[in-house]
Amino acid sequence: MSADPHPLNPAQLEAVHHLSGPCLVLAGAGSGKTRVITHKIARLLQAGYAPGQIAAITFTNKAAQEMRERAKSLVGPRAAKNLVISTFHSLGVRILRSDGTKLGLKEQFSILDSDDVLSILKDAGSSSDNALARRWQWAISLWKNQGWNSDRAAAEAQSDDERVAAVVMKRYEERLAAYQAVDFDDLLGLPHKLLQTDAEVRAKWQETLRYVLVDEYQDTNAIQYEVLKSIVDHPDERRRGMFTAVGDDDQSIYGWRGATIENLKRLPAEYPNLKVIPLEQNYRSTGNILRAANMVIGNNPKLFEKKLWSAFGDGDPVRVVECDNEEHEAERIVARITAIRGQGGALADVGREAEAVEFKNFAVLYRANHQARVYEKALRKANIPYKVSGGQSFFDRAEIKDLCAWLRLLVNNDDDPAFLRAVTTPKRGIGHQTLTTLGEFASRWKTSLYEALFAESLGSVLNARALGSLHEFGRYVNDLEYKARHTTGSEDAKALIMGWLKDIDYEKHLYEGEESEKAAASRWSNVMDFVDWVAKRCGGEIENDGGLTTETERKSVIEVAQTISVIISLAERGDEQNVVTLSTLHASKGLEWPHVVLAGVNEGLLPFKSEEDDMTPERLEEERRLMYVGITRARTTLAVSTLRRRKRGRETVQGIPSRFIGEMKLDEVVAKIDPREKLKLLREAAQQRALAAKAALPSDAG
Repeated sequence: MSADPHPLNPAQLEAVHHLSGPCLVLAGAGSGKTRVITHKIARLLQAGYAPGQIAAITFTNKAAQEMRERAKSLVGPRAAKNLVISTFHSLGVRILRSDGTKLGLKEQFSILDSDDVLSILKDAGSSSDNALARRWQWAISLWKNQGWNSDRAAAEAQSDDERVAAVVMKRYEERLAAYQAVDFDDLLGLPHKLLQTDAEVRAKWQETLRYVLVDEYQDTNAIQYEVLKSIVDHPDERRRGMFTAVGDDDQSIYGWRGATIENLKRLPAEYPNLKVIPLEQNYRSTGNILRAANMVIGNNPKLFEKKLWSAFGDGDPVRVVECDNEEHEAERIVARITAIRGQGGALADVGREAEAVEFKNFAVLYRANHQARVYEKALRKANIPYKVSGGQSFFDRAEIKDLCAWLRLLVNNDDDPAFLRAVTTPKRGIGHQTLTTLGEFASRWKTSLYEALFAESLGSVLNARALGSLHEFGRYVNDLEYKARHTTGSEDAKALIMGWLKDIDYEKHLYEGEESEKAAASRWSNVMDFVDWVAKRCGGEIENDGGLTTETERKSVIEVAQTISVIISLAERGDEQNVVTLSTLHASKGLEWPHVVLAGVNEGLLPFKSEEDDMTPERLEEERRLMYVGITRARTTLAVSTLRRRKRGRETVQGIPSRFIGEMKLDEVVAKIDPREKLKLLREAAQQRALAAKAALPSDAG
């Protein structure tokens, strides 16, 4: 095990060395939780656990990859190789690949992406309405994350819309079973079902994974909690509860997608010997930033007490900026970035030597995606490079995923999700019943859907018309694959792809699927960009990040298709680019920057409230946690921007500073701002405290 140049603090050491039972590490923002997890892995190996018996579970592939790299540097590549470091969903895939046959799944079942699901739901609900299908998708996902099937959803339905969604869910379940496919939520729900109902499978995984560490525990939903319990609740009392949950109740911001803070409350009740260890020393931010964060989050009821502190000193004061409107705010953000870069090393990053301030040192964080547009416009005008995080990637657009599915099928005929998307996009008279029968046939003979399509005995289960439609599709794919394999050069590649799009009437499909011609034209424009993008790579030239053109060898369309996943990952890489980050607060969680601006901190935006919504105490608490997450992304400087007037739909309304600005108690954080802004905010802080005191009085008090 390699030596660590930075020793662990006492609380971190206590968390690392507690191996005798269940442990909850309350890891405040920037408190070194990943170091605790990786060092605890090393300690478990020292204590005699085999690498394959240790599971470290987190929420994103990026976080899992970072943890894997850090574990490798600490324990060495040989030990790290067999550690189970994955997301909850990847662990679910592992369980289903191993034991899913007990639920009737074939070993090479298909995993559907969001757009595949949407297409099946529209078919199941006999609707072409994307918005309606997305509402069904959202409802079904929430039900699945609560552990419900369609029968339970129907029994619990409270409205006509929910009853319809439950009926659609029933048909959707039937289609998934026939297609031998699962969706993202099934990667948790089906392993949960297996572990709950099959004692042999449960005993196998309890023996396989003898110690479990869970990162970002506050983000777990009901199903994830039950999966964890099934693995760690060993019948031998001496081995029960061998887990470490690492989380922060102050950063629980995903209630809208099923995460529940109740999972934190359940731990002490279900594991009376739970060891709770708070990590309060922050290694990221200055004292002024942390005091502002502590002031805000202190207004929420506490599950567990903790207060962040830093050894970096007070640092630059937290600043509040009041702007006339969104355009003025964007101008002031650009001016702030320019000013800080001009100061250079005068604002040295905490814990680091003074160095040039680069664009990648800045982030502008906001509550909702639509707020980004005005900041993008101002940054472009100032020639400041930027990236938008948390918005939709080009490669996540439905029309691009359609074309990628066809290309995936050309490369790998056994890719069942790609087959399902290609055969139904655009529709070609091959309906649900035909695909259900094909799926059942493929499952019985343990083949892919595409291979089953050419089986001689398929005619025994399908009528001549359905069989003819499938064969026509199969012949077209074969022919297209042959042409793609033998077509090189940008012009020929473009001609081939345009011919293919014409053959399948894809432009017509887009126009028929959109309510407005403008939306369809926009999607077709994206398709043309994609065609040019592929053709350029076939022609032997690729534009690099600097806009320069590098000559490479000519490739066939099939060769470009084979590397498409790599190309996409390169196109989406952004971690090392020297650009300003624009991000939603939700997408910023887990990240940090030296210089942060929280933009649009107004009532109605943060906390977010639409005209129809009631602001329940629980909603307000989650919005306050979101503000806390935003504040604690900053290392060296933090500016909080509020609007005097703001847009609401097509209207312009008076802007009311967010109550969270008052809760920061800036008179105690000593903010250096314009005198009139300071006076206004001090007055507001006093009003907030008076309101809070009044709310705390009994209802019959004067």
